[in-house]
Amino acid sequence: MRRKPNILVTGTPGVGKSKLCEELIRSGLNMEWIDVGQVAKQFDCYSGFDEDLECHVLDEDKLLDELESRMEEGGKIIDYHGCEFFPERWFDVVFVLRTNNTLLYDRLVKRGYSTKKLQNNVECEIFQTIYDEARDSYDKDIVHELQNETYADMERNISQISAWVNQWIIDNVDN
Repeated sequence: MRRKPNILVTGTPGVGKSKLCEELIRSGLNMEWIDVGQVAKQFDCYSGFDEDLECHVLDEDKLLDELESRMEEGGKIIDYHGCEFFPERWFDVVFVLRTNNTLLYDRLVKRGYSTKKLQNNVECEIFQTIYDEARDSYDKDIVHELQNETYADMERNISQISAWVNQWIIDNVDN
């Protein structure tokens, strides 16, 4: 039995997943933050490059093999813009970050996204694609939507996630 929960933080690129995870760790949450994009890069978990979408094609099976034993330990925060391919058993809670489209657009422009890539990602947010994928892939009771637009939102999200982790530990370990 895990002594700490596993958390998935997901959402459209640019909603602030990595910043939130970084701040969670900085605030003292004693968990391991795993940036899936970095793991994919480190272990070459790609099956090609999609010229149209201007991104690598993730070899999901290879990535899952790389993460499997680490996830069994518990205490992991997974940070990735996709979610439907992760095994349901891995996560105790899923947080889908959301932001308004104008702010998202501005963030992605700063990253240098092409017009097509900007459009695809903003549409993904408009149509709540990641949120719907999360609700279709996991028990709806563990999927939570969090606004992440302002510093106050970030602080509230850190507080809410930290409280959730502490309660999980009380409910599952300290009995």
